Parts: sequence; C-alpha cells; structure tokens
Amino acid sequence: MSAHTEQSIFLEQLFLDLAEVFNGDLEIERVAAVELRKKAKTAQACCEARPLPGDIAAAMREDDAHALCADVLTMPFNWAPPETSSGELYKKHSHFKAHVELLGPDGLVASDTVRLGLYGMRRNSEYGIRTHPAEEIYIMLAGSCFWMRGDEPYQNSGIGDRSFHPSYLPHATLTTDHAFMSVYAWAGDLSKESYKYEGLPTTG
Repeated sequence: MSAHTEQSIFLEQLFLDLAEVFNGDLEIERVAAVELRKKAKTAQACCEARPLPGDIAAAMREDDAHALCADVLTMPFNWAPPETSSGELYKKHSHFKAHVELLGPDGLVASDTVRLGLYGMRRNSEYGIRTHPAEEIYIMLAGSCFWMRGDEPYQNSGIGDRSFHPSYLPHATLTTDHAFMSVYAWAGDLSKESYKYEGLPTTG
C-alpha cells in the first residue's frame, strides 16, 4: 500500500472520528457531523507538509488531550495561519496560529455547506475581536485558552469545552501559559468578504 493511499485512509477515518466530536445539541454541530460523514470517502492525502509549532504539538501530546490528537500529529498537514483576511493588522496577529481547512471552499475536500478544520494557537498570544456572517463553533481538543464573546470578559476554555459564536457576534481568543488545538466549523454564509478584524480588545 502506498503512503498516499495510507494517508487517504487515515483522512477518511479522521473525518468519521471528528463527526463523533460534533455531538452537541446545536444545529451547527449536526450539520458538521453530517457533512463529515458524507464527505469521508472523498478525503485525499495532502501534498505539502508544514510542521506544527512545538508548543502546540506538545499540548497535543499531553495525557489529557483528546485521543484524536495523537492521530493528527502523524499526518503531514500543511499547518499555516488561516488567510481569512488580507488586512495588515490581521496578518500581524496571525503568525502564532496553526490551521488546516479539512472541509470547505478552500478545504482538502470541497464543501459549500461548512468550513471545518483544525485550529490552534501558540501560548502567550492574542487574536483580537472579529466578526463574520457565518455562525461558528470551536471544540477544544488539547491545551487551554480564553474566549471573549460579545460584551463578556474572557472565559477559560479547556479540553472538551465549546465556544459558539452566532452570526456577527464579536469574539476574541487569548492564550497564556498553554497553547491549544481545536476543531472548528462555520455554517451559513461561508464567504470571507464580510469578515472584519478589529484588533486587540481595549483594556481600559
């Protein structure tokens, strides 16, 4: 069996396993799980590999990390910051991110139903306030971070926790001593044209 075939088989299983992670009550989770199962057979190996930053990979090797993390670490994904915006401030606040879109308009597998992928941030980083028309959910797989939603202060999020962002809800992400890895999904309007990045929250 070729390495390419083995990777494709792995991706198919990863899609099926991720579908089990989206097991909550929200409609976005149901949509994500259905699309993952529907597209699992068409998952293909990626061609260019770029390694994860060391602190994110270390968080994924911790004993309390989701079991999927060990499998993800074996896959030669092209980990890179997402390109949701071409703005200079967005780019400045993106170098600490690691991301791969598995399903979606730009994904390893095409989908016009969801944008779904793996997303992590290095420790001691802050990705500021943004809004977009798609509703969004993150499910934590390893490490920890803090989420700001709307007018609420940052709240801690650990493995298994969810952060749900309805359409156009301002939200931001902060890490301190720990990096993290998560799986995310967008549903609804998947376009990036109306995405807005406002920068870091003011602290008074």
